[in-house]
Amino acid sequence: MLEFPAAPGTPRSRGSQRGSAGREYLEMKAVKTPRAYPGPVWRRILAACLLPPLMLMPLAAAAQPAGLPSLGDASAATLSPRVEQRLGDALMAEGRFDPTYIDDPSVNQYLSTMADRLAQHAAGGPPTVQAFSIRDPSINAFAMPGGYIGVHSGLVTATASESELAGVVAHEIAHVTQRHVARGLAQQGQSSLMLLGLMLGSLAAAAAGAGQLAMGAAAFGQAAVISSQLSFSREAEREADRVGIQMMEGAGYDPSGMASMFGRMMQLSRFNQVRGPGYASTHPLSLDRMSDMQNRVGRSGMRGDGDSDTYAFVRAKLLVLQANTGQTIDPVLQLQSEAEGANGTRAAAAWYGVAQRRLIQGDPGSAGEALKQAQATGVEHPMLAQLQAEWLAASGQIGEALAVTVKGIKRWPNDRGLAIAHARLLQQAGRDRDATVFLAQTIKRWPEVEPALYRMAAESQARLGERMAEARSMADYYARIGAWPAALDQMRRARAASNDFHQQSVLDARIHEIQRRIEEDRALLAEFRR
Repeated sequence: MLEFPAAPGTPRSRGSQRGSAGREYLEMKAVKTPRAYPGPVWRRILAACLLPPLMLMPLAAAAQPAGLPSLGDASAATLSPRVEQRLGDALMAEGRFDPTYIDDPSVNQYLSTMADRLAQHAAGGPPTVQAFSIRDPSINAFAMPGGYIGVHSGLVTATASESELAGVVAHEIAHVTQRHVARGLAQQGQSSLMLLGLMLGSLAAAAAGAGQLAMGAAAFGQAAVISSQLSFSREAEREADRVGIQMMEGAGYDPSGMASMFGRMMQLSRFNQVRGPGYASTHPLSLDRMSDMQNRVGRSGMRGDGDSDTYAFVRAKLLVLQANTGQTIDPVLQLQSEAEGANGTRAAAAWYGVAQRRLIQGDPGSAGEALKQAQATGVEHPMLAQLQAEWLAASGQIGEALAVTVKGIKRWPNDRGLAIAHARLLQQAGRDRDATVFLAQTIKRWPEVEPALYRMAAESQARLGERMAEARSMADYYARIGAWPAALDQMRRARAASNDFHQQSVLDARIHEIQRRIEEDRALLAEFRR
């Protein structure tokens, strides 16, 4: 089975393939990387998603878009977007090292595409948002500073339609656009002092560099206690409902999905059927709010475009990825049941999930049988093609697997999962030169969204003896995961390995940019500590 780059520091089994990105490269280079955190970081980060009043900085009030409520603008007058973005970046840099972070290109591309589609219809202009998933069966989602939207795997798997998922994502984006994250903390009183410590911990970790990120996690020790105390006001929730429904209408999603999903979550919460801290614990639901939401949906008349094929495949994959995290239902049994009662895309996606689970369990024979069932439906999808390539690779058929990814990339040129699978196969086949060429082309297309591409390039460049290129690729990788001091160290190594004047000038400019970023973060940290 092909392995894709996991979150930095995520433990890997001894039986991993030769293409295991992080372990092979870092063992070969003897680079010290952060260990995985001893406990879930995202729940602690969720507690830190509301910014302390001590961090609020005066700003002139932004002009209010016509037709929007004024709650969001009240916070915009007191919180610096620059500070909010830096804190969000620091929190995300820490979260990438958590074992529950799902570093899967297909899942994250789907969620980010949905978030972007919704954000394009935000009043006042689209905000910059980035959605990602964490491995947690509880039904929850959260907005972080800087436009980051975290989605629990359990939320996706609990939805009955794509519009239900879009409803929750739209609601969280509305919290971002209306600045509710900042407003919420301003009302927390004593909790603010503890949350200040959490924020300082993330900034300190970022300022210390990748090698110190695990130490920085110590500042988050008490955050789990605080998380249960944080909630948005009813007014903020109603505002997020209204703005979210507007975005759903503009993006072509059925707004009734928001009402049906929130209604089901309210029922589950009422009967204590939600695993872990549920969505209702931080997003208060009420009959009045549900009635208001249903009235708005009724006046809308919008019924949406129906579910996309990718929704079904991502949902099936997350059912598999969240296995062994406390869920009581075997994903194979659930997926087989769904496959027997469905046809077309739903059946194909369910059998895809069964095959994925069997492959992870090291049973390529059973995986192959389930894969045949998925293919027998006649449905074609890039995630299905990627799984076929993984199955062939696990069976030792690297050449055939490469043929599948080559064909798939021609059919679906915008699919990042297939592109990463193809690059990994080239590396497994010992074709590092071809891998570096393909990765360079892929990075040019997606320079910011897939940090793992740079790390993969560094692996191949190391095996080819290209020391300058290797160090620069690792510098770019570290920069994109927020480990700025580590990026500076690698960029200096690249500069030392170069004898070309023009190249040295380019590297000097990049070194200066990274140094300035580190200095700004440290200055921000010093300001907060006063």
